[in-house]
Amino acid sequence: MITTVADASQVAEARRRVSNLARGAGVADARVAEVAIVVTELATNLLKHGGGGQILSSWYDQGEGAGLEVLALDRGSGMTDVSRCMEDGYSTAGSPGNGLGAIARLADELRVYSRPGLGSAIMARFLPQGAPRKEQMSGRILLGAAVAPYPGEQVCGDQWAYRETTQGRTLLVADGAGHGPEAARAATAAVQAFLQSNADASCEAMVDRMHRALMPTRGAAVAVARIDTEARMVRYAGVGNICGVLVTGEGAKHMVSHNGTAGHVAPRIREFTYPYTGTPLVILHSDGLTSRWDLGSYPGLTTQHPSLIGGVLLRDHRRARDDATAVAMRPLG
Repeated sequence: MITTVADASQVAEARRRVSNLARGAGVADARVAEVAIVVTELATNLLKHGGGGQILSSWYDQGEGAGLEVLALDRGSGMTDVSRCMEDGYSTAGSPGNGLGAIARLADELRVYSRPGLGSAIMARFLPQGAPRKEQMSGRILLGAAVAPYPGEQVCGDQWAYRETTQGRTLLVADGAGHGPEAARAATAAVQAFLQSNADASCEAMVDRMHRALMPTRGAAVAVARIDTEARMVRYAGVGNICGVLVTGEGAKHMVSHNGTAGHVAPRIREFTYPYTGTPLVILHSDGLTSRWDLGSYPGLTTQHPSLIGGVLLRDHRRARDDATAVAMRPLG
């Protein structure tokens, strides 16, 4: 869910929509009240420091646990010193300066990416009671996504999913042809086929299964990426114009998809492999984002939480008239 915050009246709208999302997911009323405070602070900061921006909210169920995520994105002047901005009483706008400090106290996890002249991306997560804390998640995976539907649509024709398989941590992005309910139906069929695939299946076999499952629909572009830590390889198979990028210490490499539309025309489905050293970062996004982005333009972004990476790419490279999804994953150890 995405809410634009361009004037003071939309702060209340953002608070209402995110609170309803939390309440609908069964979050206790006391916790919903805290979510409302955080969203109010984030939306107010968008106006004060960013000249407006967007609030993205979603209920996630991913490799590192489940919970509510709120992303605040702006193209403002950015922060020179994020650590100092977190201190109570520090302000550059003549306000009491308690915003980020209050968010840090109320959220279970807070991550910030901001650079002078590059705007800010702030992620706040709320985990249910008993969920694993990040210090307990060694050997797991960090996942993050930013999703926005076609302007004016209530559903998104892009979807994504993640699986822990016997062959490695595996990520899917599907972009249903067009937009609206029929595009969403095609993307949902791709996700279902992906989740029902044999856990031992190759990426190539998963894409082939999706191709067959999508035949009764309008079709979709799909891509599957798998981090095979034992072999020190990323395995990748795609049909259509999903962009897949592998980022390592040696730079960024675009991974290869074949032309076509899963469910209709897929003359060739093939798995490609990409060796890596160090800790890999895998980014998949639909063609709702241009592919002409360069992570070198964002100092330090590749080391940030994947949700911030996805959020910054969506904020700066989204096409005006399309569904858009950017997902990133990185193993924790």
